[in-house]
Amino acid sequence: MLESLFVPTLIVALAEIGDKTQLLALLLAARFRRPWPIIGGIVVATLANHFVAAAAGNWVASLFSPATLSWMLTASFVAVALWTLIPDQLDDDENTRLKRYGPFLTTLVAFFIAEMGDKTQVATVVLAAQYPHLLWVVIGTTLGMLIANVPVVLAGNFAAERLPLTLIRRLAASAFAALALYAGYQALKLSGLA
Repeated sequence: MLESLFVPTLIVALAEIGDKTQLLALLLAARFRRPWPIIGGIVVATLANHFVAAAAGNWVASLFSPATLSWMLTASFVAVALWTLIPDQLDDDENTRLKRYGPFLTTLVAFFIAEMGDKTQVATVVLAAQYPHLLWVVIGTTLGMLIANVPVVLAGNFAAERLPLTLIRRLAASAFAALALYAGYQALKLSGLA
């Protein structure tokens, strides 16, 4: 059961590094300078988005064998490792229109929309397919989002100017490559090949 919490937390925290929603958190922190409503918006948006993703993943799990799900998890780790190396860009025009609704509602809507089809949402689908405790997966992926985004919100522009994002992306991609190797080994064991 704890694995259903800790693995999603780690995976999403790593996947979120340098992601467009992390850039969005930085932008919202710089614009509103009110961190707690922004953090509240991140929590609510992530819970809603990742619950939908986890429900989809839970449904996917019923369609495939455990070995096939392990191979899918391996492939998703490889894909996220590569995806992490590609910098995200933020659509500033869309976020400017939302600004008039205040920090909480702006963050809620912007984060929910930004997470649609994002690597952390895809990871949530795959993780929910892999782990049996849907609620713990959602809590874990939400914690991962908070681990990656709350420091950005609290640190504001300071973090963006001081952290070498390219190095952080490469480290996160390396971590996903290691997870892919481990998941591949588990898939080989389930397939009877190891």
